[in-house]
Amino acid sequence: MPKEFFSFLLLTVLYPGYVHAQQKNTPPAVDTSFTDYDLLFDELDALLDSIMAPGSFAMFNTGITSSYFNYESNNVTANNARRKLIVAPSFSYFHKSGLGLSAATSIIREDGRINPYQSSVTASYDYLGSKKFITGLSFTRFFTKNDLSFYTSPLNSQAYAYFTYRNFWLKPSVALSYGWGSRTDFSEREEKITAIRLRPRGYTKINTEESVNDFGLTTSIRHDFYWLNLLSKKDFVRITPQISFVSGTQQFGFNQSSNTYATVRGTGTNVLLASENIYLDDALYFQPVSLTAFLKTEYSIGKFFVQPQLLFDYYFPATDNNFTTVFMVNAGVIF
Repeated sequence: MPKEFFSFLLLTVLYPGYVHAQQKNTPPAVDTSFTDYDLLFDELDALLDSIMAPGSFAMFNTGITSSYFNYESNNVTANNARRKLIVAPSFSYFHKSGLGLSAATSIIREDGRINPYQSSVTASYDYLGSKKFITGLSFTRFFTKNDLSFYTSPLNSQAYAYFTYRNFWLKPSVALSYGWGSRTDFSEREEKITAIRLRPRGYTKINTEESVNDFGLTTSIRHDFYWLNLLSKKDFVRITPQISFVSGTQQFGFNQSSNTYATVRGTGTNVLLASENIYLDDALYFQPVSLTAFLKTEYSIGKFFVQPQLLFDYYFPATDNNFTTVFMVNAGVIF
């Protein structure tokens, strides 16, 4: 088996973005005479990451999905959630050192007009130097429009760290998120926060001491299946089943992004709280939040990729309508 093919396939297993960065327009062909793919992957597990040095690359990506938005209502105990389509374009640059910088915008159509209601900037670092694990951290700053008619979290800053052990056939991951915001942002959303908190309980007493922060813990497990050179010598298909369990505090909820599969590199984790009945608790305590089954797919040819995803999410805090099905798709180009 040619060494170039081992290098190419190894990088698809570790991170497909680097395949785009390294392959240019002439990726090595697959040796079709080799049919024992189980043995092939066993051999690949023994190779070092240093076979081919990672390269720098930029990526433009657009995510499309639907999610629930909780609108203002005169009746605080009524559920006024509406499902809307979100388009989320983003641009990212990742340096071979592991440093990265991304910018994204979430857009909906509202009252016949285009509404880019929230943007974000993310700085990140990923350590990819070990063949046994991947780890990294990031910081995201959210910029949300004022005077929105629906709820967005007052947490405008979010720190994220992850660790993925990749030396098993099933790859376990753990990720920690911590979000915080200002008292000004909290005050601007206080009526919406109060309405959501009172909705499932029907009483009017709330805490007056507010700490404007939330933290979450995500554990997940996944496996990547690959098929290479299906229609040409430049394409591959990836299918990734994944199960994620999210727990944490639920005072405000995190600002969520739908275009994360292509940009969150180590874990493949994307937490999309798309529940019709979002629940915010006025007490700070750790609780189960969601259990999600993902079916992630990707078709890549040359520098272009498309990533349809199907999510089956069970949202624990809601008193009813806990189960949600979400379909999303990312598409983009790496150059």
